[in-house]
Amino acid sequence: MVPFVRLCFGMLVRLFRRRRSLLLENLALRQQLFTLTRRHPRPTLSLIDKLFWVIAGRVWSDWKHSLLIVTPETVVRWHRTGFRMYWRLISKVRKQVGRRPTPKEVRDLIFRMIAENPTWGAPRIHGELRMLGFDLSERTISRWMKRAPRDPDRAKRWIAFLHNHREAIAAMDFFTVPTITFGVLYCFLVICHDRRRILHVNVTKHPTSAWIIQQLREAFPFEASQKYLIFDRDQKFGFEVIAAVTATRMIPKQTSFRSPWQNGVAERWVGSCRRDLLDHIVALNERHLMRLLSEYVRYHHEDRTHLGLEKGTPDGRIRSEASGRVLSQERLGGLHHRYNRAA
Repeated sequence: MVPFVRLCFGMLVRLFRRRRSLLLENLALRQQLFTLTRRHPRPTLSLIDKLFWVIAGRVWSDWKHSLLIVTPETVVRWHRTGFRMYWRLISKVRKQVGRRPTPKEVRDLIFRMIAENPTWGAPRIHGELRMLGFDLSERTISRWMKRAPRDPDRAKRWIAFLHNHREAIAAMDFFTVPTITFGVLYCFLVICHDRRRILHVNVTKHPTSAWIIQQLREAFPFEASQKYLIFDRDQKFGFEVIAAVTATRMIPKQTSFRSPWQNGVAERWVGSCRRDLLDHIVALNERHLMRLLSEYVRYHHEDRTHLGLEKGTPDGRIRSEASGRVLSQERLGGLHHRYNRAA
C-alpha cells in the first residue's frame, strides 16, 4: 500500500513539473545509468562524464537531487580544477604584460661598466648605454647595480692597505667606571693598531689637560714609532693636548662628530674590557681599579686570543704541540682561565 501511494505521489509531482526540468532529470539519470553499465569491475568517470556534470551544474538548478554516482562536492572540485586549467592555458597564450625583461647582454654590459669604472653611478652608466643605442630606464640600471657581483680583489687591496699602515697608527680614548661610593673614575688608554697592544693605561678622578699630557709622555717616552694618533672630539683633548701630540712628532687625527666607529680599535678594546672585567666587579677607588686594569692588560697581552690577530695574542702566544694533560690557570680572580698542556 505504501509503495503504491509513493508512486501516485511521484506521478502527481511530475505532472505539475515543467517539461524542461523533467527532460534534464531524465538525461542525468540516463547518463549515470550508462556509466554504471560499462564493462569494468569498478565504473570510472571519463573526462566527458566530468564535463557533463560541470555543465549541468551551471545550467540546471536541481542537479544535486539527481546526482547519485558521486557527491556534489566532487563536481564542485572538478569545476575548480577546470577553472585553474583554463586560466593557466590562456595565461600562456596571451601576450606577456608588465616590464620587459632586461636582456642578458645588457646586464653583462652593466656589470662590466661597474667593474671597470667603480666611481660611476646609474646616471653615468645610463648615458653610456643610451649612446650605445640601448633603450633602458635609469631606474632599471639602479636596480641591476645592486645585484652586481662584488670584486674580491678590491677588498683584498683594502685589507692589504690597512695591514701595511696599521703599524703607524695609535689611538687614545677615555671611558668612565662608577665606584662603590657612586663616584665616577676616568680611565685613559693608548692602544697601538698593529698588534692591539696597550701602550699605556691610567685612572684619575679629574682628567685635566696637564694630566693627559703627562700620560702621553709616559706612553711615548722617546720618539714615537707611530706616525698618527687618533682621538675623538672630547673637550678634554684641547689645544694643549694637540700641541703635546705634535711635539712627539706624531700627526693628530680627530674623528668626525658622533663617529665612534672611526676610532674603532680603541672602542672595541673598551667594549671587551667592560664585558670581560668591569661588568663583573665593583671598583672601590682609583688604586683598586688601576690594579684590576693592570691585570686585565696583562691578560689581554699574554692570554686572550683576538679575532683581529687571527686568533693570536698581542705578545705572540706560542701554540702548544705537546699531547699531555690540559691544565687550567685562573686569570682575573677566576673570571677567565688560560689552558696549557702539561710538560
